[in-house]
Amino acid sequence: MKSEMILALDVHSFKKAKHFVDRLYPKIKTFKVGMQLFTVCGPKIIQMIQQKGGEVFLDLKFLDIPNTVAQAVRAATRHKVKMLTLHISGGKGMLEAAVEAAKDEARKLKLKKPLLIGVTVLTSQKSRPQAVLKLAKIGIDAGLGGVVCSAQEAELLRSRIKKKFVIITPGIRPEGVKKNDQKRTATVGEALKAGSNFLVIGRPILEAKEPLKVIQSLKQEARS
Repeated sequence: MKSEMILALDVHSFKKAKHFVDRLYPKIKTFKVGMQLFTVCGPKIIQMIQQKGGEVFLDLKFLDIPNTVAQAVRAATRHKVKMLTLHISGGKGMLEAAVEAAKDEARKLKLKKPLLIGVTVLTSQKSRPQAVLKLAKIGIDAGLGGVVCSAQEAELLRSRIKKKFVIITPGIRPEGVKKNDQKRTATVGEALKAGSNFLVIGRPILEAKEPLKVIQSLKQEARS
């Protein structure tokens, strides 16, 4: 599978988000909408990105009782998001309910099913690779389409889990750029070498004076 860069729209307003989508699409085709932006804007932020032509990675990290998460996943499926996240720590029952809800809702509405992605350990936290592996196995066995993990764990997951799944890696930083609150960061080259498919990058682009040049540089690194 080819790699793809995702822009984390971790901004405080609809206006700011639209500014970046208008400026950076189609250089960036998939945009991450997290808790901050979704809480401010609601579903209209998804609609704005889709009307522009982009796709949405809805990163709300669902974690609740199985029925509540299943209903949230149904709603996200109706919004035609490309991917969404759930905490694997919610357990097998919650994950299986989410997977079935996505399949059923997509089938009823004749939509493409979103890719359900399991969150292992946040990249702002320290982790033990074996703990990440254990969580990833639970998620993939429950039917998830992929996991979120750092580049440091991606290689381990690729070698130990033989099923087909995607890896989304946040905390991507160009060489020499500060980590901010991320503890387990990686460059584009490091993440791709480890087996990551989707690379999530936010502040190095959002805070750049010339974000298009940063994107061009990162894509060039991905090709090298």
